[in-house]
Amino acid sequence: MQPKSALKVLLLGLVALQHLEVGAGYRILAPFFFPGKSHFMMTDAIIRELVHRGHEVTFITPFSLAKEKLGANYTEIIIPQYNIWGEILSTINAKSALDMTDVDTITFLKLAHQMGLGSTNFAFEQKEVQDLINAKDKVGKYDLLLAEQFFNEGALILGHLYQIPIITVTTFGYANYLSSLTGIINPWSYVAHGWKPYTDCMSLTERIDSVFCSLAEEVMRYFWYYSAQDEIIQKHLSKQFKDLPTVKQLERNISVILLNSYMPLEAPRPTSFNMIPVGGLHIKPTKPLPSNIKKFLDDAKHGAIYFSLGSQVRSADFPPEKIKMFLGVFGSLKQRVLWKFEDDKLPNLPANVMVQKWMPQTDILDHPNVKVFISHGGLFGTQEAVHYGVPVLGMPVYADQHLNIKKGEAAGYALSVNYHTVTEKELRYALTELLENPKYMDNMKRASRIFRDRPLSAMDTAMFWIDYVIKHRGAPHMVSEGLNLPWYQFYLLDIAGIALALILLPILALLLLCRQLRSAKKPKPKSKRH
Repeated sequence: MQPKSALKVLLLGLVALQHLEVGAGYRILAPFFFPGKSHFMMTDAIIRELVHRGHEVTFITPFSLAKEKLGANYTEIIIPQYNIWGEILSTINAKSALDMTDVDTITFLKLAHQMGLGSTNFAFEQKEVQDLINAKDKVGKYDLLLAEQFFNEGALILGHLYQIPIITVTTFGYANYLSSLTGIINPWSYVAHGWKPYTDCMSLTERIDSVFCSLAEEVMRYFWYYSAQDEIIQKHLSKQFKDLPTVKQLERNISVILLNSYMPLEAPRPTSFNMIPVGGLHIKPTKPLPSNIKKFLDDAKHGAIYFSLGSQVRSADFPPEKIKMFLGVFGSLKQRVLWKFEDDKLPNLPANVMVQKWMPQTDILDHPNVKVFISHGGLFGTQEAVHYGVPVLGMPVYADQHLNIKKGEAAGYALSVNYHTVTEKELRYALTELLENPKYMDNMKRASRIFRDRPLSAMDTAMFWIDYVIKHRGAPHMVSEGLNLPWYQFYLLDIAGIALALILLPILALLLLCRQLRSAKKPKPKSKRH
């Protein structure tokens, strides 16, 4: 071997060894209480990658990965699945998720807070979680707490008990309340509330509505939600521990927030050093399609349409007349249609339509013959559509789905229809427009290039910052001092008050002086002679 070649091999070996030392051996406690199947797509991907890179992971979860045999460095603590959807649907007297289309934003915020409180309390009631809370010799056992930033703030108490830094994962992307969580101020003038269907170019009425919802959420969190989470912590830990911190105090220990978002799916907005966008990290390399689906798509000479409403919204809950309408439109098209339909059989199925209870979504979207994705607008599905460059026909039902589809319409790669009111004519027109007008595919391909173009992959970015926080002992230099300010200082109300006083005091003094001068100039009444 030539000396230069030997030196090159040695250098490569040292780099590989350094990578192994940096990326292996950390002990991570990961409590993920929320039993959302769609949320688990991101959680699952992160946990697998951490284990694959040699970290020791203790995963508290409602969804098991044990059958995957991830290895000796993976420990799983299964907690029962809290019935969040049953609770939500019973609260609003709904039969299925489809009935949530007309639920207003404030009501949905209340429901989200309730299911967060319920699932947090439920998790703390489990023996396995209590064993972690009451374990002896906690200090030094773990290097990091990794938790979901989705209405389960009580889980952060484990970071306090084990004296370890905290990283949270927002499976939904940005939220307005992250402003006070990271010490920055979101300009509500163009940053819409995350569950409103508004872009960053809002009309006056849209801004009024968005500001009202943002303010209402802040008020709910500060005056009800945080205290309710505090009560849960006190309820389950006050007997064992004294001087427990509040949720607001626990949130100040969050080192980094991994955001499920990335350009161009999010408009520019103020961010802090510790807000790291990693949207799309759940998207894995595609696998070969099942033979029946592959043949169905390969033989689609005029292209194909993929139809799925995610894990919570079920096509099988459509009323019979709506199913008949969809099948009528599909049957009239030249394209083939793959429909994720949750029932075993669908009568009167056209020859160009295939239905199955489950379908490998990303593998289907990667097929070159798939031209349109009919979706409810969930964030994960939207990211997959953009990643693979497939235009979207959106039928949003609740929460951020409306916003995701609205952004797609503004960017020119999506159209939307209202599930409740859509007619056969409207559905056929929307599909024909997406299939035959090349602007939608062109715009989606442009968005796909932006979404994919990154200095590091989404997963590598997440892994880098997890390593970074542990190496730098919580990386306090990334956290804004704004977190330590009282609310009136954070929003500059003290400065505004002083400025107002400086303006008003001279004016008041001048008014008083003028009044005294006028009083002095007034002639005194003459006394009457008797």
